Amino acid sequence: MRMRHKKNLDDRLAKCDGILFKIMCEDRNFSTTINEKEYFDFEKIFGNSNEVHMEIGCGKGQFIAEIAERNPDINYIAVEKTADVIVLACEKVLEKGLKNVFFVKGSAEYLPKYIPEGSIGRIYLNFSCPFPKAKYAKHRLTHAYFLNIYRPLLAEGAEIHQKTDNMHFFEFSIEQFSQEGWLIKNVSLDLHNSDFEGNIVTEYEHRFSSMGQPIYRLEASITNLA
Repeated sequence: MRMRHKKNLDDRLAKCDGILFKIMCEDRNFSTTINEKEYFDFEKIFGNSNEVHMEIGCGKGQFIAEIAERNPDINYIAVEKTADVIVLACEKVLEKGLKNVFFVKGSAEYLPKYIPEGSIGRIYLNFSCPFPKAKYAKHRLTHAYFLNIYRPLLAEGAEIHQKTDNMHFFEFSIEQFSQEGWLIKNVSLDLHNSDFEGNIVTEYEHRFSSMGQPIYRLEASITNLA
């Protein structure tokens, strides 16, 4: 479903400048662009040296706002490439007065230009687009192509936490993690009927679970990887 263009979008984005960075170099030649590093200074952004976690594809921000509110001693980078969506997430964080969330508008391919290597303690992939057609498999955020982008950014022992309602995408993800040598644990084939505690329900998750669809979840670790 296509997101309707938000009224006064530019003005609303301007009000989020203090917590929003817009990647301006998206020219589809990211492999060349990322060679010139412009690393974020997390201590300057957040005013502390706390651990940094990242959500890629934060949508309207329900997850990132709630998890940041629950964990004030962790800093969060929230990535979303659609302006009409990220503005809602930014406004949600501003309304809550949270100081531990910083947004990046742009595609995941460009993250190595801005995120220092070994700096991220966890990545969240919540209800990423499954791109069901096989010819678009490389666009899936758990494709080996993206896993190899994330890996250098992660600290030793860091994890990726994934949730989805799409069984085929989940199976694909397990296959990709396994083939790339990641350790998969805490797999759930029906999250809401499991004993998992502390789950934060996203906008999509609420919609899908209310329709009776199971929610799939896993954790993938880079511990002990070469």
